[in-house]
Amino acid sequence: MGSVGLASVDVWTQTRASDGPAPAVAGYDGLVKLAANENNWGPSPAVMAAMTDAFKYSNRYSYPDGGLVQAIATHHGVPADHVLIGAGSGEMLDAAGSALLAGGKKVLGVEPTFGAVYQHATGLNCEAITVPLTKDYHQDIDAMLAAAKAHASELGFVYLCNPNNPTGVVVTASDVRRLLDGLPAGVPVLVDEAYHHFVDDPAYATSLPYVAEGRPVIVTRTFSKIAALAGMRLGYAIAAPPMIKRLKAYASSSVNALVKWGGVAALKDTAHDTTVKRDTIALRQKTVAAVKGLGYDSIPSQANFFMIDIKREVAPVIEAFKKEGVAVGRPFPPMTKYLRVSVGTAGDMEKFVAAFRKVFA
Repeated sequence: MGSVGLASVDVWTQTRASDGPAPAVAGYDGLVKLAANENNWGPSPAVMAAMTDAFKYSNRYSYPDGGLVQAIATHHGVPADHVLIGAGSGEMLDAAGSALLAGGKKVLGVEPTFGAVYQHATGLNCEAITVPLTKDYHQDIDAMLAAAKAHASELGFVYLCNPNNPTGVVVTASDVRRLLDGLPAGVPVLVDEAYHHFVDDPAYATSLPYVAEGRPVIVTRTFSKIAALAGMRLGYAIAAPPMIKRLKAYASSSVNALVKWGGVAALKDTAHDTTVKRDTIALRQKTVAAVKGLGYDSIPSQANFFMIDIKREVAPVIEAFKKEGVAVGRPFPPMTKYLRVSVGTAGDMEKFVAAFRKVFA
């Protein structure tokens, strides 16, 4: 596989050249990390510079934060009271679960999807009502509507991951509207758009306009993927002010000073987003083609990962890849014969394909 586009940027070395590189961690730094849908290129130089400069506030409880909430609001064309920030979009999903499942309410969604939402419900002694994906791996809107009507009095909210994790398949704009129009009145819908930035399917659209329409819709986004700030923990929710107030009661307000400034810089660095999206899609397509050439099909993805039908149980395959120095995704029941692979740099994907040849020799 040849090199594609975006070059690896050692921004840590750029910003701390006088101190040398950060020390390596045995068993971690040498591993090709394609398991957690991270951005292997790392934050842009502009984001790194903003966070480095913000170190001067490390000793303060109260500090200038770069106007992050307003920057997010301006970016999306909503008032600031429609925005709640948290330590990753995961905190926003948890806050929604805690707020909307009070009194033993239930969450409705598909399986498989981002399971942390269901795990949080279990931790609250609440239940999840799940329906399977369709045969072509789409979220089954008809089945969700039928389940919603059957359990209308029990529902706390409906969860929609779009694009879906782990499949990478989108719910089209028309299907999202059909879901919202068909649900029992007043049922909130939590739309997780963690992978929104990688979509190039014209049939897809963000669900943010539904917030402006006054629908009970919560949209969550993260800086962990396109902006490469997974370890810094920054995400947000956009919803109507009464809903934001409900969620805020369960948010920890634990976002640190550095990533607040990094988030503002990331919103401005649209050129970096464009480059990461372009090269992620190119490498995803190239790797999928290479795997297909070895006789294995993949689910068409609109995210920074893809799933391969490996025709065997995935758990031992994951371990086999680890022995080759490549970390790949965990099992996603009931799709236990599918392997989820994150898209890394060109070098990462070359190593993945080489490992794939060995594992499936």
